[in-house]
Amino acid sequence: MRRWLVGLLVVGVLGGLIALAAISTLLGGVGSGDFRFGAPCGSVLATTDPREAPRVAVRVSDLDTEQRAIVDQIIAIGKQRQLPPRAWQIAIQAGMTESRLHNLPYGDRDSLGIFQMRPSQGWGSVAQVTDPVYEINKFYDKLLMVPGWETQRPGDSAQFIERSAFPARYHQWEPLAVNVIGAVGGDVTQYVKASCATPLPAPSEIAGRAIQYALGEIGKPYVWGATGPNSYDCSGLMLRAYQSAGVTLPRVAAQQYWAGTQLPVRQAQPGDLLFWGYDTSNPATIHHVAMYLGNGRMVEAANQTVPLRQRAVNFDEHELMPLAVRPGVPLAKA
Repeated sequence: MRRWLVGLLVVGVLGGLIALAAISTLLGGVGSGDFRFGAPCGSVLATTDPREAPRVAVRVSDLDTEQRAIVDQIIAIGKQRQLPPRAWQIAIQAGMTESRLHNLPYGDRDSLGIFQMRPSQGWGSVAQVTDPVYEINKFYDKLLMVPGWETQRPGDSAQFIERSAFPARYHQWEPLAVNVIGAVGGDVTQYVKASCATPLPAPSEIAGRAIQYALGEIGKPYVWGATGPNSYDCSGLMLRAYQSAGVTLPRVAAQQYWAGTQLPVRQAQPGDLLFWGYDTSNPATIHHVAMYLGNGRMVEAANQTVPLRQRAVNFDEHELMPLAVRPGVPLAKA
């Protein structure tokens, strides 16, 4: 028995390591050249390009006291100004890139503070550009002047403001920004623009077909690495269910986490994917995925001790990730 349990643990660890592999094209009907980071009115957080693996292993729990305080201020001021979560994400990514979210009293030439603003370039006085409230508001002021910031990739918006000689470096913080907002941002729905009251429509036809497939496989055995038709593991079931609906997902659970539009887990609708991780602030630790059915129920391939099943799910469940994923929802084009 002990040898069998050790084997399962090793399998779980390997599943997390596989998440670092490059991710293939995700959405059926959307070619790799057509992928967009946009979301209606900037209301939905943008996540890493599925053609790239997250490269920076920094977790929410790794942030120090000052970093957490600055993140809290970025989100709080964004909420005060009724800016959508996309704006918070851009500010967090810019701050992580420029100062690792520290209010620095030094920098290149006369650059100072969280966003390395330069008094000589008209950003404000030395006292102002080292005052977090001023800095964050100034960053948001500049962001609102960036063309297309609500629909383009967040790192591109940060680069438009910061004018770095290394523009791609802002992108590496997408996973951290998304997950820190999911962990500490609270309910984001009220910060969606009134004109976008329903910014993320449920993919009812796609979800319905995927659910129908998954429910039809209930009772079949769990086999690690299996993708049907006679047996499945957790991600194998999701892969085949969405394939039946015309949507192509990556193979493993930790990659499927990046395979669609993310939303707070408590807003999950039928067909959305739920994920479990050993560290809910670190997507690289994801070890399980299931499909939400609505009304507090889900369908899953759990483990070798039980066949594929439907069961109740609680959004306070241990290890449940704070974000769900909605595959097959076309993202807005810039």
